[in-house]
Amino acid sequence: MATRRKTKAESAEHFERIMIERVIPEVDGGRFPVKRVPGETVEVEAHAFSDGHDDLLVFLLYRKAGAALWSRVPMVCNGNDEWRAAFSIKERADHEYTVEAEMDEFATWQKGLRKKQEAGQDLSVDLQIGAGILKKVAASASDEIAPKLTAWARELEASPDQARAVARALASETHALVVEGYARERFVRYPHILKVAVDRPRALFSSWYEFFPRSWGDKPGEHGSFRTCQRILPEIARMGFNVIYLPPIHPIGVAHRKGKNNSTTCLPGEPGCPWAIGSEEGGHKTIHPQLGTIEDFKAFLSKAAGLGLEVALDVAFQCSPDHPYVKAHPQWFLWRPDGTVQYAENPPKKYEDVLPINFETEDREALWQELKSVFLFWIEQGVRIFRVDNPHTKPFMFWDWVIAEIRKDHPDVIFLAEAFTRPKVMYRLAKAGFTQSYTYFTWRNNKHEFMDYMNEIAKGPVAEFFRPNFWPNTPDILVPHLQTGGRPMFIMRAVLASTLSSNWGVYGPAFELCLNEPFPGKEEYIYSEKYEIKSWDWDAPGNLKDTLALLNRIRRDNAALQETRNIRFLEVYNDQLLAYWKASSDGKNVILVVASFDPVHAQGGRMRLPLKELGLSGDAVLEVQDLLTGMRQVWRGEFADVHIDPRRMPAQVLRVEKK
Repeated sequence: MATRRKTKAESAEHFERIMIERVIPEVDGGRFPVKRVPGETVEVEAHAFSDGHDDLLVFLLYRKAGAALWSRVPMVCNGNDEWRAAFSIKERADHEYTVEAEMDEFATWQKGLRKKQEAGQDLSVDLQIGAGILKKVAASASDEIAPKLTAWARELEASPDQARAVARALASETHALVVEGYARERFVRYPHILKVAVDRPRALFSSWYEFFPRSWGDKPGEHGSFRTCQRILPEIARMGFNVIYLPPIHPIGVAHRKGKNNSTTCLPGEPGCPWAIGSEEGGHKTIHPQLGTIEDFKAFLSKAAGLGLEVALDVAFQCSPDHPYVKAHPQWFLWRPDGTVQYAENPPKKYEDVLPINFETEDREALWQELKSVFLFWIEQGVRIFRVDNPHTKPFMFWDWVIAEIRKDHPDVIFLAEAFTRPKVMYRLAKAGFTQSYTYFTWRNNKHEFMDYMNEIAKGPVAEFFRPNFWPNTPDILVPHLQTGGRPMFIMRAVLASTLSSNWGVYGPAFELCLNEPFPGKEEYIYSEKYEIKSWDWDAPGNLKDTLALLNRIRRDNAALQETRNIRFLEVYNDQLLAYWKASSDGKNVILVVASFDPVHAQGGRMRLPLKELGLSGDAVLEVQDLLTGMRQVWRGEFADVHIDPRRMPAQVLRVEKK
């Protein structure tokens, strides 16, 4: 349990007297870092105490990773031996922090002196004791501090004016200089140096748009390319998205190729599933010939960048039977006793167009280096964001290693984990270094489910390392509420995704066209774009393009929506209504959201406002503007009535102005 570092100044009065038992945030004893971006703060709490009633000095120490010197911030005790302080991340560099403490002998003496003074007792001996403390500190203090401490010691010992000596002894200036003079090697330090992984701002705030380039040819049904789909980039930018996510862009295998609607029979001309990666034309470092060349891809990246868009690539570590790896490195795959290769399975299903990679192969080092080189290849082409397919089916040790390797030379790379799996597995992947993570948002359906889930991932210890990215739909997922809720439900889920989380995304154009026809009995699209080329009427009546553009503009213009951990829920007396608010770090921007889970009927309720948290009195007046409709209201006092008609708009996004 010992939490102090051994020093050369080991002495009886310091031996094991100070305990630093807990520092928060701390992820698995410091094994993994917490995550921040420049502009965010790290709020640190330490449990520090000693025997007896002596005062303590507790400091938060922080520095850029690898720096020699620490910056020190005094920690404040808020009772129960819990000390708090914070530091800001000012640049994109990983940081370190820890806590140290020392017995504050002088403050303890000051406290006793003050009590005796108030009791009218003689203080001459106590002043001599204080002078001795000053001399002891001066003996190890710097040349700048020592003379003043020595002079003050003489003043306490020999001043004919005891009142003046006491005033000097109790002065805050005296205590401050003593603290500065305390010998650093006497301090007890927490045994762990804790880490902060600092990512670029897009790790915290991003809006993703997924589309299949092959569905955007010059003519309906014609295979698209990076050249032809450049024409849709301006519209994606107009909708306010800043990340374009592309499904795998590599050659697609022919063996056991899937046909339309996930059929095991593939008809001539059917394009296959992009996740069945690899053919005679190449593998993970090759572009599908019909999509174009590397030069075409770089031109696409350049066009996107000019519009403020980044391109995220899908990395799926699996292979079709035709992938060059299968022939060149058969040891990287599992083989059955009958000599056949082990396909991906989810019994009774067999995915014979996909072979899982055997990460436990005896040739593991060569395999892992090759997979690392896949990331490096696309980084060299200009890609800095990767959406990783099914990372939970690969070893944690691999992700620990490969993400650390990539971040050493490319700290600006962002990794999104597509892992719809058990919570602890999702969290372990985030600890491994995944910058953002898919979540259970898609399957949360009512007020209490959302409150419980957001309190888990956005307000507790998980929030220190897990950055959620909320998606209402994906090419694989069409949940029941979207199947049945109509246009109001699509809008409501977009509002929730884009305001609950600072990172969000949609699979389009299926989402903005409110496509809701499922495969019978499943949470999947019928005639999925995964298996065929689509022809989209992007401007069909009832499309949500302008709504998505408005939501992304609201996000861009309101700093309160550019983080996730600042969410606070409100009481609203109707289980069909969810209400929450967010405030920017400086408190100047406050957004309040009310969403209805009923896509058909109007719902109303009385809501308790967070006046105390906003620093307002109970009779305060607030003016609110609904940023979705432009309507303004004035609220007086602690309660406000809200009314939502889904036929007009299933949610309100209110900017709060204090009057």
